Amino acid sequence: MMSMVVTVMKIRIIAVGKIKEKYFSDAINEYIKRISAFSSIEIIEVTDEATPNSASEKEQNQIKDKEASKILAKLKSNDYVIALTLHEQELDSMEFSKFLQESLIRGGSCVTFVIGGSLGLSHLILDRANSKLTFSKLTFTHQMSRIIILEQIYRAYKILSHEPYHK
Repeated sequence: MMSMVVTVMKIRIIAVGKIKEKYFSDAINEYIKRISAFSSIEIIEVTDEATPNSASEKEQNQIKDKEASKILAKLKSNDYVIALTLHEQELDSMEFSKFLQESLIRGGSCVTFVIGGSLGLSHLILDRANSKLTFSKLTFTHQMSRIIILEQIYRAYKILSHEPYHK
């Protein structure tokens, strides 16, 4: 039988942007409640930067770097950081449960997932990350990304506990 991840571990999600819609907040709060039976979990929001419609690549990189500085200010030196980005490793739910367990072991006391804003993540965050993942080849809003990662964390804990939710 696979050993269960110890519940004293802490998972954090640092996300660019605020959740304004009640239905997203309700879903997020439901998964936080479910996950709290397995692990401490916290969501930290940092403000996004306004992006002009005609922003050049240089301006976009400057915006991502400004958002990155806010994210980096929330990271501790010993955090195990997982950047959620496009064009990276893609896992199914069973693989993700193993990945989460291994990340919690490697990460010591805290694993932090980072979700970028509408432009994605700066190279400053990607360089700091211990691992990088993508949900899918599809693009999701930052609001949906939070719900998806929370649902997958909950699903991973259920898989690791040999409970039937994941089927």
